[in-house]
Amino acid sequence: MILFNSLNDFNLRQKLLYKRWLKELAALEGYKIGDINYIFCDDEYLLGVNQQYLQHDTYTDIITFDYVEGKILNGDIYISTERVRENARIYQVDFENELKRVLSHGVLHLCGYKDKTDADAAQMREKENFAISLFSSQISCN
Repeated sequence: MILFNSLNDFNLRQKLLYKRWLKELAALEGYKIGDINYIFCDDEYLLGVNQQYLQHDTYTDIITFDYVEGKILNGDIYISTERVRENARIYQVDFENELKRVLSHGVLHLCGYKDKTDADAAQMREKENFAISLFSSQISCN
């Protein structure tokens, strides 16, 4: 089950559409969705999580806690909607596009993809772009 929770004023619309999309993305990677909790928050909250659990003193758009069991994806995925909005401005894309990138990024981490090296980051970006196109094709099929 995928749950969307908000610790700020963000409210994800079309939750069922996003859930179907993320389940399809997982399935294409050979996984099933177990329990994934998306927690939308602000920069300061996610900074605190980053400091407390990862000992990183930096702002970030996403932190993924991986509780995967075999081929069943379980995890808590924290997303700073403030950082997503700022990144959308920096990369000159709309907020929804950047949000899809980050939502898929969390699932891809749970599927085992990394982003620490340049090569891993390039592969992650390719997978994110595929996921965004998958979302778009899902919309046009409905």
